[in-house]
Amino acid sequence: MMNKPEQKILEAQVDSKYTLVTLAAKRAREITAGDPPLVSDCESDKPVSLALYEIAEGKITYSRPKIGIK
Repeated sequence: MMNKPEQKILEAQVDSKYTLVTLAAKRAREITAGDPPLVSDCESDKPVSLALYEIAEGKITYSRPKIGIK
């Protein structure tokens, strides 16, 4: 059981800390809206904590578009 996701583990799942923040915020909003958490061994029930655990375990991924946003 994880005590908390370590920053090294989280940064290994994404390409930058900005992507991590955006991904965690988006997933936390989904959890707040009623989506069930994808992890069960989290000690916290806060949406952001759940999102970070999901990212650390590789259950939440992302894809970067090849063409930039304009």
